[in-house]
Amino acid sequence: MNNLEAEIEVVESGYEFLLAYAAQGRPPQDESGMGPHPRPTLEKMLQAMKNVCQTLANTQNDFEQVILDDLKKASAAVGFVLAQKKIGSEVIDNLNASIHLRAVLTDFFLYSEAFRPLTATPEPAPQWDKVGN
Repeated sequence: MNNLEAEIEVVESGYEFLLAYAAQGRPPQDESGMGPHPRPTLEKMLQAMKNVCQTLANTQNDFEQVILDDLKKASAAVGFVLAQKKIGSEVIDNLNASIHLRAVLTDFFLYSEAFRPLTATPEPAPQWDKVGN
């Protein structure tokens, strides 16, 4: 699961970067000037999504099949953006809003949470004083 967790982290942190990039209102531009630029992040995300697909390729698990299907669609959207000569904030904002990329992120959140180790001892309940504070 460690490699899978690392790949999921690449996609999740990449999405956070893309959110920040989209908020900057940058016009489509050549990526040789001042950064940051989204292309390297998109390339890492796309590779991570391909790696997860390879890891889950032979799964018989129904939910992992859903993840694979969502990854295929999100990868196509990321690949489409990468094919553009210039990438600006608006196209990144639209990619961020894409139901396909959001589905992958939601899949990953659910999938990751299911595999987090459970603590051996539950957290103690907060202690309240007589006043209720």
